[in-house]
Amino acid sequence: MRRVPIAERANWRDRAAQAGFDFHTIDGDRYWDESVFYAFSLEQIESDIEAPTEELHAMAIDMLDGIVGSEEQLSRLAIPEPFWDLVAHSWRTRQPHLYGRMDLAYSGRAPAKLLELNYDTPTSLFEAAFFQWQWLDDQQGEGRLPAAADQFNSIYESLVEAFATLAPSLPRPFHFSAVRDSTEDRGTVNYLRDCAIQAGIDCGLLDIEDIGISADGRFTDLEDRVIGTLFKLYPLEDLFREEFGRYLADADTLLLEPPWKSVLSNKGILPLLWEKHEGHPNLLAARFDPGGEDLPRGWVRKPLHSREGANIEMHHEDGRRERTDGPYRGPGILQALHPLVEFGGRFPLVGSWVVGDRACGIGIREDRSAITRDSARFVPHAILDEDVGVLIA
Repeated sequence: MRRVPIAERANWRDRAAQAGFDFHTIDGDRYWDESVFYAFSLEQIESDIEAPTEELHAMAIDMLDGIVGSEEQLSRLAIPEPFWDLVAHSWRTRQPHLYGRMDLAYSGRAPAKLLELNYDTPTSLFEAAFFQWQWLDDQQGEGRLPAAADQFNSIYESLVEAFATLAPSLPRPFHFSAVRDSTEDRGTVNYLRDCAIQAGIDCGLLDIEDIGISADGRFTDLEDRVIGTLFKLYPLEDLFREEFGRYLADADTLLLEPPWKSVLSNKGILPLLWEKHEGHPNLLAARFDPGGEDLPRGWVRKPLHSREGANIEMHHEDGRRERTDGPYRGPGILQALHPLVEFGGRFPLVGSWVVGDRACGIGIREDRSAITRDSARFVPHAILDEDVGVLIA
């Protein structure tokens, strides 16, 4: 695994505008960064990332029967009791799911380590599936990357295939939804909706704020039609807390992602995985945080529900501490610290995508901090033989 400088495409901003990539720059700071890329060998991709991703995914799915059938486990995950039956029913009836992203610490010199599962509302999808693939194709066309270069990226094809498989079982009308004012979330659902359309599914787009409730407690669209299937880029744990949550059980709307994803998107799944598979080479030691004690050296504290690196506390072996602020409170976990590899003050995090229960690609975000925050940049990657040169100008 190498971090390689490369000349940017002169027209990459125009390419972004044409593709609807409206969040390549956020608050004046670049989010998409193609001045460098990460190079992997094919062996690293296949053996160190793809195969472990599928194994970890299968291990997590295998945990669900025991968790949804246990009040003790659901309590440990802080899933509100009024929603236990909803979560359990959604799993026992195998309500369909679409995708997820697991975040891995990987250096190219040791097994990848699972840091967390983003299995309810994973983002960075468009840039991983489409824009970095376009980057690879353009750089090959301009002669900066060899024609033999490749990318671990069949995310688009996997999404279209998954939607085609799901299509017969999805009640209509089918709407994709996100928060109105989130450019990034809207970009993600626009891309997913396009994949669904490519699979032959007629589907709409709806702001979360515009979803209504009928007189008999069902979710409706702007035409007052009862929504058959709703893809919601909105956290299940937030839905459980809000007014709309009390309608979920009887709403007669199929959710993507389904309520059982609230188990896998919860950081409490990490200690549960460790309890069952202690010593697995791709897992880190983890336990539920008892609270009230100082964080020991070599450990990280994370809330059960947090995103974009918020409210993380890290205590390094040398005594250094790092903390991030944020809105997330409540119970959490402790996880053994496995620092991200550093390349000249940059720390890359590998996001490994699972679609239809199959590993199908990666996206890399890098930060100047060992904690990957919402300010991290997205950097493309390529599969490249080490002895092949790259043009940096």
